[in-house]
Amino acid sequence: MQNGFVESFNGSFRDECLNETLFSTLAEARAQIIAWKEDYNTQRPHSSLGNMTPLEYAMKMVLEKQAA
Repeated sequence: MQNGFVESFNGSFRDECLNETLFSTLAEARAQIIAWKEDYNTQRPHSSLGNMTPLEYAMKMVLEKQAA
């Protein structure tokens, strides 16, 4: 294991996207991966971010930086 965060992401990506979908074209694979990535980064809470989505966490960091 090189990086726990990367390993965790790779496992989620493999289990939830690559292993679940049979791609028939490269364009279909790209579209499905983009959709999965958008869901992962905007809709799904992550325990490592205090059960916030990455989008919510980024917005919180911007607000905290502006307040400082």
